[in-house]
Amino acid sequence: MKKSKQLVIAMLAVLAVSVSFGALYPEANAQPASILSLEKTLSVTGMATASVDPDLLTVNFGIEIQKPTAKQALEENSKMMKNVISALKSVGITESEISTSSLNIYPVYEYISDEFLGIQTRELVGYNVSNILSVETEKLNLAADIIDNGVDAGVNRVDSVYYSLSPQKQMDLKDDLLEQAITNAESKATKALVPLDHTVIGVKSISLSEFGMPYPQPVFSGDFAMAESKIMSSTPVFSSEQDITTSVQVVFLIGSN
Repeated sequence: MKKSKQLVIAMLAVLAVSVSFGALYPEANAQPASILSLEKTLSVTGMATASVDPDLLTVNFGIEIQKPTAKQALEENSKMMKNVISALKSVGITESEISTSSLNIYPVYEYISDEFLGIQTRELVGYNVSNILSVETEKLNLAADIIDNGVDAGVNRVDSVYYSLSPQKQMDLKDDLLEQAITNAESKATKALVPLDHTVIGVKSISLSEFGMPYPQPVFSGDFAMAESKIMSSTPVFSSEQDITTSVQVVFLIGSN
């Protein structure tokens, strides 16, 4: 019993010493907070923009046809599309640059009104087949020829023609613009600190934003009859520069001079 009391007294003594030490030296526990409070930072947004010429041409067009049966519509459409592909190859377009964008077949009904009974009935009159090709090429100067030859071969629907940037060109631009944006952020920070008699001494963090790639703008779009397509394609089709932008958020560590 006596030994137990002595053990309890000894533990209380150690606890008292620990509490006294913490009271005498509170800065020991507060040291990390005091260090962080001395850190000075400056957050800056860097920007970079480039105007570039597109290097990819995309033409979406095809054939839409209606026949009494689905088989007839598919066979006729397939025959005409072979002629279109041959016409595209004749102007320098390869098979790797041609793909099927969509192929649709659906029944066509005609609605008949019965005035005596006051009801409407529908009658199947045929099947519509729509086959749209997508031509993607870096031969930008072939835009008018692609449409002209396609229409001559049977194309009766031109959905869109637009210019854009190829994936490789986008990747190259991203690398260049990223470096420019970071340089822009550093320049802004340096200029802002001059009147404050401070300077950049390091970088705490960098946040990258998504690149602002422009949405492909069609030179023209919509469904055109064959004659209208010929008129449209007889006019030269020109591309225009596109603006690419990016930004970075840089948090600089700063110190007084």
